Amino acid sequence: MAQAPFTELRVVIAADPPARLDKALARDVPEAAALSRSRLMRMIAEGCVWRDGAVLTDPRAKVAEGDVLVLRVEAAAEVETVAQDIALDVVYEDDALIVVNKPAGMVVHPAPGSPDRTLVNALLHHCAESLSGIGGEKRPGIVHRIDKDTSGLLVVAKSDHAHHHLAAQFERHSVMRRYMALVHGLPDAGDPRLRGVRGASFEAGNILKITSQLARHRTDRQRQAVVWSNGRHAVTRARVLEAYGTPPALSLLECWLETGRTHQIRVHLAHAGHGLVGDPVYGGRRKLSEAALSPAAVAAVGGFSRQALHAETLGFEHPDTGDMLEFHAPLPADMQDLIATLPDA
Repeated sequence: MAQAPFTELRVVIAADPPARLDKALARDVPEAAALSRSRLMRMIAEGCVWRDGAVLTDPRAKVAEGDVLVLRVEAAAEVETVAQDIALDVVYEDDALIVVNKPAGMVVHPAPGSPDRTLVNALLHHCAESLSGIGGEKRPGIVHRIDKDTSGLLVVAKSDHAHHHLAAQFERHSVMRRYMALVHGLPDAGDPRLRGVRGASFEAGNILKITSQLARHRTDRQRQAVVWSNGRHAVTRARVLEAYGTPPALSLLECWLETGRTHQIRVHLAHAGHGLVGDPVYGGRRKLSEAALSPAAVAAVGGFSRQALHAETLGFEHPDTGDMLEFHAPLPADMQDLIATLPDA
């Protein structure tokens, strides 16, 4: 008989549980199951949690002492993770952690569609046996990710202590992350269109703030979508650094995250009508005016083959020393070359 693609885990809710399903599971799932809070949230959203034969998909569902919950835990994909000698741009490294500047086009972690040549493969070679694991998942030391076609800074733990400490900082949203994004249009507090976009507002200094919930798209599970209920709270802020074209057709934004959700900047800016240049998923390819830019600039923008997003700044507390560390990575060559073709506003 073929092996089932999942195993069933029975969890009995203990005394004085938190009111919400997700928080109760995070407390009562056995540590040996190695199910992180984020993975439990995904399992709830994907219909993998049952009570009395009924599926529970709302993380806020009420639970009570003695409830028996059945979790269908998908078997981990067997991807052989091998050490590969791949050049890394190491920004900082010590016994506890390593900070790398990931190039666009590199996947962070092996998956069925990308079994090797990933950042993890490179780190296994660079760090040999010193990387930690994450509760049995095949993600040694990885505490956060950026998309394959986003470039920039990532911190990776090299010990269990460092991993737990860094993961807690990401959970508290105390890690400083700033991104550079080249977007269509010019976000401006005086734009009447933006004043009509739900969730969009402006703070002092012409800082665009976008507040919504984010959830998996109803029909395309590879995408995220702005929702107003049953999603995860998300806040993005952005300010204009440069504008290009007359009238402005593109702008370079500095973006920072109050929360860190999947595709958050890409989804939020597209929702506000300022999608990222080159974004193939969230509508970053638009017809541009050669009069506003130039034929060469329009051609360069049209030929840009990835979302123009770069994780430029990363700051966090060192898990061993308590010192605050902050790192910066300049714009990669492809974004610099593209911007060099654009006329100032």
